[in-house]
Amino acid sequence: MEKLIITVAICGAEARKLDNPALPVTPEEIAQEAYKSYLAGASVVHLHVRDQQGNPSQDVGIFRYAMESIRQKCDMIIQISTGGAIGASPEERVAPLELMPEMASLTCGTVNFGEGVFWNPPNLVAHFARRMKELGVRPEIEVFEAGMIQNALNLVKKGLLDSPLHFDFVMGVPGGITGYLRDLIYLSETVPPGSTWTVAGIGRFELPLAVTAIILGGHVRVGFEDNIYYSKDVLAESNAQLVERVQRIALELGREIATPAEARRILRISRA
Repeated sequence: MEKLIITVAICGAEARKLDNPALPVTPEEIAQEAYKSYLAGASVVHLHVRDQQGNPSQDVGIFRYAMESIRQKCDMIIQISTGGAIGASPEERVAPLELMPEMASLTCGTVNFGEGVFWNPPNLVAHFARRMKELGVRPEIEVFEAGMIQNALNLVKKGLLDSPLHFDFVMGVPGGITGYLRDLIYLSETVPPGSTWTVAGIGRFELPLAVTAIILGGHVRVGFEDNIYYSKDVLAESNAQLVERVQRIALELGREIATPAEARRILRISRA
């Protein structure tokens, strides 16, 4: 098996300090949390940012500052979110791509998201994919439902995405695919041969899906965006605590952890 890539999703757009006081919200806090996660074994940071009030933001200036702050501390792959928060406009969501990160998320379909709708019609997804290709940004295909895999393959046929693809299975969001092991087996066997994939289990699904991915040869995403707990009713102390657990389990199972340089090779990222 390839070495394990651990992605850390630091803060997301939904969690609040009221939910977990350890949630990082300022660019400085986010960068420090990314660095601590890097030391614990993460090689990719999935990046959302917040404004001065702690609300989710797609402000390019805040993204720039957070990215620069992370790069001053370590050489993690920075993967920005083009999902933003529910209700963000397409213009807001795509704007941070101008910073030319190494990676960015690309959600390939619309899905119910709790009480809201994560709106990604085909023309918008194509626009985001085209912009990533123009800027040389490696997409991570976010999959909330199995049909999004086929949507991504349709973009390959149109020349907007290049194979092999890298997928992130986001599992357990209310309204999307559930987070049971049968679902992960199905998704992992549906992507084309040669693809790479990561799993992001939401809430209680995070740990069992992470362990399964380690065994199956996939990769793992953890962090406060997906889960603010370490165990039932016990809040996690930090993102790094969640990363360290995955690292420890992987090593116990005989799977080595990828450095950022090794992750770039596995993910076929040619520039830093």
